Amino acid sequence: MKIDQLLQGIATTKFDLTIEGLCLNSKFVQSGDVFIALQGDKNHGADYIQQAIDNGCAAVLIDSSAVECGVPTIRIEHLADHLPALVNKFYPKAAQVEVIGVTGTNGKTSVAFFTSQLLNKLGVNAGFIGTLGITNNSQKSNNTTPDIVTLYRALDEYAQNNINVVVLEVSSHALAQQRIQGLNMTQAIFTNFTQDHLDYHQSLEQYKAEKLKLFQLDSLKSVSLNTDDASFTDFSAAAGNTPQFNYAMADFEDIKTTQYGFIVQLDGFVFELAFLGEFNLMNILSAYNALKARNFSSEQIIPLLHQLKAPTGRMHKIDRHLAWVDYAHTPDAIEKAIITLQTHYPEHNIRVIFGCGGDRDQTKRAKMGKIVSKLASTIILTDDNPRSEVPRQIISDILNGIDDSYEVDIIEDRQLAIETGITTLKENECLLIAGKGHESEQHYQDKTLAMNDIDIANNA
Repeated sequence: MKIDQLLQGIATTKFDLTIEGLCLNSKFVQSGDVFIALQGDKNHGADYIQQAIDNGCAAVLIDSSAVECGVPTIRIEHLADHLPALVNKFYPKAAQVEVIGVTGTNGKTSVAFFTSQLLNKLGVNAGFIGTLGITNNSQKSNNTTPDIVTLYRALDEYAQNNINVVVLEVSSHALAQQRIQGLNMTQAIFTNFTQDHLDYHQSLEQYKAEKLKLFQLDSLKSVSLNTDDASFTDFSAAAGNTPQFNYAMADFEDIKTTQYGFIVQLDGFVFELAFLGEFNLMNILSAYNALKARNFSSEQIIPLLHQLKAPTGRMHKIDRHLAWVDYAHTPDAIEKAIITLQTHYPEHNIRVIFGCGGDRDQTKRAKMGKIVSKLASTIILTDDNPRSEVPRQIISDILNGIDDSYEVDIIEDRQLAIETGITTLKENECLLIAGKGHESEQHYQDKTLAMNDIDIANNA
């Protein structure tokens, strides 16, 4: 597409350029792309123009004063407001892809991952976009929900490859920043609502208000809601007259706990699920319910449930040890993860290794400390992406929720903490390594380290 065609109705330009794509993240720019330089949470895209040029960008669109650089630069006032129009024009096939949106505080990744697996097993070419990345696609993203440009670009690529249904994790940040604007969102799934992201939203009320936006979209053909959650009525009201296919733990006619998971009865079928934790039963039930909303029958879906694979870093069992890595980084999630191990291993004590992220909701730190100290036998506090904060201060904030009589080991070096936790684990203990799950990096103010909890634990 010629750049003047792209900008028609938005800005005029004398440049005669053919462009190959649009990109907001300089790291992911490809040859021939237009780099869109906008103000981010902390830095401006203008600071990364040279990186974009090094990666092959053909031109720059910028919302501030034009800068001097080695490629054509076009200044556009209120550039961010024009993003939906730009992506719709350049990636028109994106709107052809049907999107199933999954939102909630916890469980988004698992529900979206399970739903996409089931769709593919049922013969539907389906993609997955979320915390674990973008499947069957050349696009990359560092966010739970990609920026609007990456999202449209990925969906356009899906359409070209005959993948016409995508399951998308929809974060509250994405809803607040209108990243999903204009998408063909036909289904919305609600998992649960608990505290998170108060550093961004400032209050639980505002956090919930952003989540509710997904269920108010006119394009929706159905919604699936967790009726066991205390916020169910709010989400049900937001959905209005959209058909609801809701689910609850009581949908299981029988549940028997085993060391490896559960034997359950659902819609008259008895079968085994090799997943720990009642929250995983809810995640699977949510995916099952979403497929029923798409007119698949129990007879079609249930035989596939035992074939499901868990997403990486979600109650991920470590080889050779009674140890699990989990992404739990909220008070609710870490409580459920510990209770899960207590339920499946009632004769064992629980050891927990965890920390809290820097530059994030500080109010949850003491709450997490209190919860873990009430449930776990031993604790090792460690770093979990301190970012710009002083690691020791984050640990101090966690300790504010732990009674002085409770003995806590502090090992700031996360790799050493995990190695210590594994090598000193007793026969009557289970270990939960919480917070980072699948993540492969540890972020400090002045450095980023390659680090993966699963690899460290397996090699300890």
